[in-house]
Amino acid sequence: MVWTIDFESDEAIYIQLRNQIIVGIAADHIREGDTLPSVRQLADNIGVNMHTVNKAYSVLKQEGFIKLDRRRGAVVAPNADKLRAIGEMRKQLGVILARGICKGVARQEAHALVDKIYDYYSEKCRN
Repeated sequence: MVWTIDFESDEAIYIQLRNQIIVGIAADHIREGDTLPSVRQLADNIGVNMHTVNKAYSVLKQEGFIKLDRRRGAVVAPNADKLRAIGEMRKQLGVILARGICKGVARQEAHALVDKIYDYYSEKCRN
């Protein structure tokens, strides 16, 4: 998988990395049981500090997307608790939708966008 970090973004690098891994899992580029690069390898590949990658991996572990195995390293395990995942989605979508409403995005436009994104990732996961 190709990792792209926007060093000019206001979003923290570890969050960008975390998000790319989650999207990679959803798009089936990274599968359950796959081993992610070591902290050192990934830090060297994208040109960031090892602590940044370690923080991204720690957050992913807390969220249930990876397990840390002493022998294999960071292993993808996206079978996180569904109710917890729905709660997190509700919280994040709440803010995103509120921002859209403030900018004049209509309900139908938001629904169409969510449907399009959902279809994209669910199609990727089936193939």
